[in-house]
Amino acid sequence: MLISDGFIGCVGNTPLIRIHSLSEESGCEILGKAEFLNPGGSVKDRAALWMIRGHEASGALKPGGTVVEGTAGNTGIGVVHVCNARGYDSVIYMPDNQSPEKIEILKTLGAEVIIVPTVPYADDMNYQKQAGRHAQSLSNAVWANQFDNLANRLAHYESTGPELWTQTGGGIDAFTCSVGTGGTLAGISRYLKERNPSIQVVLADPYGSALYNWVTTGEAVMTAGPSITEGIGNSRVTDNLAGTQIDDAVQVTDQEMVDMVYRMMREDGWFFGSSTGINLCAAVTVANKLGPGHTIVTVLCDTGSKYQSRLFNADFLREKNLTPKQ
Repeated sequence: MLISDGFIGCVGNTPLIRIHSLSEESGCEILGKAEFLNPGGSVKDRAALWMIRGHEASGALKPGGTVVEGTAGNTGIGVVHVCNARGYDSVIYMPDNQSPEKIEILKTLGAEVIIVPTVPYADDMNYQKQAGRHAQSLSNAVWANQFDNLANRLAHYESTGPELWTQTGGGIDAFTCSVGTGGTLAGISRYLKERNPSIQVVLADPYGSALYNWVTTGEAVMTAGPSITEGIGNSRVTDNLAGTQIDDAVQVTDQEMVDMVYRMMREDGWFFGSSTGINLCAAVTVANKLGPGHTIVTVLCDTGSKYQSRLFNADFLREKNLTPKQ
């Protein structure tokens, strides 16, 4: 019998989907790893599971304990799902610039949610640093620390990368995705590069991030922003991202991202979030650079349901001078 063992058993082994319109237009095979089909609804379920398992294995997290995390939303959602399945409490710190839908999901799942002012990572009151301090103040508690906990990267090295290699029969010319913590890009690229060093790894970046400059110039200097995308882009190189072999980087504007997610909805039937829009824009750029006949793989991070008050809100877009193509 093919039966998955609860929530945990459903994490991973997601389909690899051909994006018809983009593939036909580019002459390449543009393929998306359907991470929105993880049981918690995003790519971050993998990192959440691996990080919590790691804390369990180390003995830091014992039965009845608490997991604390600072997150833009999806990692927190994954953490709370895994905590509920494993019998832990959860405390989630979030910056106040994220969509209200994510906050409501976290509360519904039973997490204690603490919203704090949005400040740079260098500030001691940054949401991640507050989460770390709070975990230290509790007994039998751990800070998941998605940005610098290498279990995040390991999740994708041990699961997503091998899945992609098997699903494509090793026929990948390029892999691209956006970066928040860096775990997805770093883990997948390490696995793929070990199998075939000629696979091109391309970092996709919104404006208002330092990672495009880091890849192309070696200096993590912020570009003009901000972006309306949530959970991607960074002002620093995380421990998960450090040491990753990256061949190139692509910058994507908010307008390009908005056009892409609306196009996917109307032409292909997909309802994607902003990170996926960035990823697909980058995949098209890479396809056009390589030329017809190549296979480009990216990540379909989550659905658009968490962004209806912003990305799919005409008034919000108008305030940001963004207009979806009709």
